[in-house]
Amino acid sequence: MYGVDGRKFQRQYKRSISNFKDWEQKPHAEDWILYPENLSHQLSLDEVALSDGELYTVLTSKKAKGRKGSIVAIIKGTKSDTVIEYLLKINRKLRLNVKEITLDMAGSMKLIAKRCFPNATQVTDRFHVQKLAIEALQELRISHRWEAIEQENNLLMQAKEKKKNPEIEIFENGDTRKQLLARSRYLLYKTREKWTASQKKRAEILFSEYPDLEKAYNLSDGLRKIYNQNIQKSVAMLKLAHWFKEVEESGFKSFSVLRKTIMIHYKDILNYFERRSTNASAESFNAKIKNFRLQLRGVRDKAFFLFRLSKLFA
Repeated sequence: MYGVDGRKFQRQYKRSISNFKDWEQKPHAEDWILYPENLSHQLSLDEVALSDGELYTVLTSKKAKGRKGSIVAIIKGTKSDTVIEYLLKINRKLRLNVKEITLDMAGSMKLIAKRCFPNATQVTDRFHVQKLAIEALQELRISHRWEAIEQENNLLMQAKEKKKNPEIEIFENGDTRKQLLARSRYLLYKTREKWTASQKKRAEILFSEYPDLEKAYNLSDGLRKIYNQNIQKSVAMLKLAHWFKEVEESGFKSFSVLRKTIMIHYKDILNYFERRSTNASAESFNAKIKNFRLQLRGVRDKAFFLFRLSKLFA
């Protein structure tokens, strides 16, 4: 429109207009950047892939709500020793003021939080726990789907050998058994109240054909309901104890593994019910990074990419 070559302007912006060459964090930007002034009482700790699946540990402030002042630190890798080394560069007095930090269940993240922010209460993100429950449910659905695929393949082969039309079972909603299990994927993510009319019909058929799937769905939904209720920590403990009992009685191996995982992280999971803090702000910030990366069609110069992120969010 203005007769300016895009690539030439991009080079000029990087070399002159943006002041990138004078950026104080440029010498070590590819390995770490720190903004101690953005520390707040509540932080989120997570990981994100900048390019080619290379992971960076990202520490953000909840106070900024995903806007300017969000970035506290971005450090290359997820190795706890490396991340701790750089975070300890932040003044100890500032680090001791942090009261709460939300994170996932990774052992490295917990160690980072413990060493760098000793006064902070660790809160395991509820969505990571619920995701495991949904994956346990979907694992059971997928196993049934493979059985249905094999069953249909056998029917087709037999019909071909006998030179007859295959007699494939079709349910009242028009789904075959294989289709029923494939199309039930999304309804199992939702609560019953959010099902559409067709999903209600499909769920009714699915649960009548596979009672174990209904039992697994009830377990997954039961855990979600515990999180959704505005209850105190002591009540949550009681409800989780009842849920543990239901898991034991169900006999599902994947849910049994989930129960053990929750027990290992029990204290940090229960901390959620004090302030109902989640890692949603970190996940939202990660989405913004990915969207920014998409607009740039990838990341070639990581230092410059982090410089532009800092201009927007630090």
